[in-house]
Parts: sequence; structure tokens; C-alpha cells
Amino acid sequence: MSATRRNLCRFNNPKMIYRPLFLLAISIVQICSLQSACAEDESLCEVRHPMSDAWFTGPMLANTAATAPRGQYLLEPYIYDVITQGVYGANGTRRSAPHENSFGSLTYLIYGLTDRIEVGLIPTAGYSIMSGSPSSSGPGLGDLTVQIQRRITQFQPCRKVPTISLAVQQTLPTGQYDRLRNRATNGFGAGAYTTDPEFLSQMYFWLPNRRILRVRVNGSYALSGTVNLHDASVYGTATGFRGSAKPGSSLYIDLAAEYSATRRWVLALDSTFRNTGNTRVSGYYLQNRTVGAVQTNAGWSDAYGFAPAIEYSWRPWIGVLAGIRFIPAGHNTEATLSPALAINIVH
Repeated sequence: MSATRRNLCRFNNPKMIYRPLFLLAISIVQICSLQSACAEDESLCEVRHPMSDAWFTGPMLANTAATAPRGQYLLEPYIYDVITQGVYGANGTRRSAPHENSFGSLTYLIYGLTDRIEVGLIPTAGYSIMSGSPSSSGPGLGDLTVQIQRRITQFQPCRKVPTISLAVQQTLPTGQYDRLRNRATNGFGAGAYTTDPEFLSQMYFWLPNRRILRVRVNGSYALSGTVNLHDASVYGTATGFRGSAKPGSSLYIDLAAEYSATRRWVLALDSTFRNTGNTRVSGYYLQNRTVGAVQTNAGWSDAYGFAPAIEYSWRPWIGVLAGIRFIPAGHNTEATLSPALAINIVH
């Protein structure tokens, strides 16, 4: 038989034609089986790690990296009292200071534009009582913050990728900050347009006892514009002053953890660090523009804080938080104790 005939016979042999097809079919079946097994493993993993085993409201201070689903909103009002108990000097030594109670409220109003993008408003208000000085004339509105947040990644059980978001907060100077008529307790704002970009992350861990530990890491760096000042202000100026203040930039880091003791009860803790640059005030007093020239520098400051809290939820969509923040160490900053109460509602 010639070589040409042998080649034709090989081509026309059904076994030679169908064998590659048979092997290809076997390969496809094996790939599909492997993918099905992987999907089944992920499904079983999610069954073994149910997210519904814990109802979190969030810790006292750290913002969430999650975003509200499209069309849903989050409402979270806080009431608190910042109690001044002393002040830390430039060398970190604590000394006495006038006692002050700064009662305040802030409310997170968040709405999901899409599943990945949300927008929000954070209005604030306050009322202050200071020993040896007049109290606030009455409750007053503080600065208003608007924010936008974009989620980058989404946590899934059994995967090592946390939820990560980028956000920007813009503070608008809606609160009174100058023309205080020598009543410093009437100052509820900073007077500055402040831009605060943020990095937010959130991760879940299942402990050996099957309870869930949720961890958040926040980082932000706030930059403020120049503030025009008239008379008495929150920057320490008095009646007759004309000038400006330039607040220093501020770095803020928050590491928070929440332990689900049960589905409804959660123990939370924030550990925070803030470093603020020098704030410069310059200007003059109308009585004498030459002799009365003023230029002061507050100097940099830092503060270390802790905020333990307890969370309780009646349902997955509503819960309360009670906690207290304290500043145990710092430089050029006040030593404060701040009890707070919040309610978290998702709809």
C-alpha cells in the first residue's frame, strides 16, 4: 500500500476522527466538574460562615467601608458630651484646666446612589457649659459636612479581600465661630472649608468559637482653608480683632474591632491617633493697629484615644450603641472624657 493510501485510510478511520473529540469532551466534563466543585466549596464555606450570625451597628468612631445599596439609606444620630478634665502640655504633662461640658449631636444621613457609590450629609449642633464663664446663649448649629464614598472591593466569606472604599468629606463653615461677644461657648464651628479624603477598610474573621470579629481601619488627612476673623472667636481672639487664622492639617488613624458575643450583643473598641499641624492667627486690634499687631502660633498637637462601646440590635436593620471616648495621652491637647449614645437605622 502506498504512503498516500495509508494516509487516506488513517484520515477515514472513524477511531482516528472521534478520538480527539472524545478526549475534548472528557476534558470539558472534567473542567465543568472542577468548577462545580469549587462553586460548591465556596457555597459550603459561606454556609459554615453565615454573616447573619452577628448584627453590628458599627463602633463608636470608625466609619464603615461598606456602601448603602442603591435606593437604601442609613440614619445614625449621635448625642454626646465632651467633658474637659485637663490639658496636656507640649511635653505631654497633664495639668488642670477649667471644667467644660460640650454637649453635641451629629447625624449621619447616607443614601445609596448605586451599589458602589453613596452620598451623605452630617449636620451637627452643640451647647456648652464652662466653669467660670457664661454658658452658651442657647443650642446652636455647628458645621455641616457633605460626603461621597466609592466602594472599590467587597468582602466575601472565605476570601482574604476586605471591603475597601475611598471617600471625601467636605466641611462647610455653617456654625458660628467669630463675633462671639466674648462668649466663647457660643462658638460651634471652625469657620474653615475643610477637605478630608479618607481610606476605609473592613474585614471579618471567624474565631475558633465561631463568633465573628469585625475589624475596621480608617485613615484620613484633612486640609483647611484660611478663616477671616472678626472680634472674639474660637481661635482665642477678643473684641476688636481683625485678622485671619490658618488651621493646620490633620492626620487621623482609627483601628477598630467589634466582637459579636451573641447575634444581638457586640463589644466594640476604637483606638485612635490624631496629629494636627500648627494653627497660625495673625491680625490686629482696632484700638492700635501698630502696637496691637498679633501673630500667634498654637503649635502642633497630637492625641491618643480609646473608645470602648456596647452595641445591641433588635433586628438586623436597627440597633443602639453606648460608649465613651477618653484621651489618656497627648501633646498640646485637651484631656477629655466623652460619653455617647447612638441609634443605627438602615432602610
